[in-house]
Amino acid sequence: MPAASAQFRAGGTPAADMKRISSRDNPHYRELKRLHASARERRRSARLLLDGLHLITAYQQRCGSPAELVVSDSGAGRREIIDHLASCPPVMPVTQLPDALWAELALVDTPSGIMAVAAWPQPPTAIDLAADAVLLDGVQDPGNVGSILRSAAAAGFHQILLSADCAQAWSPKTLRAGMGAHFQLAIHEESDLPAFLANYHGLSIATAANAPAGLFATDLAPAVAWIFGSEGQGLRAAVLAATHLQVHIPMPGACESLNVAAAAAICLFETVRRRQRTADGGR
Repeated sequence: MPAASAQFRAGGTPAADMKRISSRDNPHYRELKRLHASARERRRSARLLLDGLHLITAYQQRCGSPAELVVSDSGAGRREIIDHLASCPPVMPVTQLPDALWAELALVDTPSGIMAVAAWPQPPTAIDLAADAVLLDGVQDPGNVGSILRSAAAAGFHQILLSADCAQAWSPKTLRAGMGAHFQLAIHEESDLPAFLANYHGLSIATAANAPAGLFATDLAPAVAWIFGSEGQGLRAAVLAATHLQVHIPMPGACESLNVAAAAAICLFETVRRRQRTADGGR
């Protein structure tokens, strides 16, 4: 076993809980590969792969300890990973992989060196028909979904509803783009968006390039459900029919449209700005 393994065990991780895998045929490694690649496996097992210390720490702060930590040979020698392992409970299982096996699980060219296997968080509350919400209809790019979740958490929109044809909110790529925002949100996947909108007590708003009303001139109600669709197809007809209002984002430049994640950030933080202005007495 490499010297790095002994080093972080001496920092607090008992040797009894250290497991090293060196073969692609190892059943546990194949299980990690399935979690990495298969949305069906993640749903079946109700488990996630969290890539990187930032995500792992965000999960721990909101959801408790993960089920297992996985480190690469290279990662095992990094001071921040050694320190993190030393701070974990003595019973925390740790698996170490050669860099070549780790690379098959990594999402980026510069791997983080540490992952966690963690239980899939369930929405802490039922859907609230009177609270702010962000609705995603057919947004299929994981990076866009994760970026929107990050903006929603930052703007204080905690209720998220995704249609069945969205990218999976808990995939490794979406989690990485969300940068820990997932664990601050109530995420409801495979939601019936038209049914939610038909019964929603606030104002539901969608963006459309040809909408007559402009975002910055629109009166935003105390409770708002912002709805964003795929860049290619837009919103489904049934979702659009159930929406109260469409607005356009003023764009004095020559661009025809915005990336959906950028459009979402503008709309959410315009809501924040407007509410802050109201709270400050209109100043």
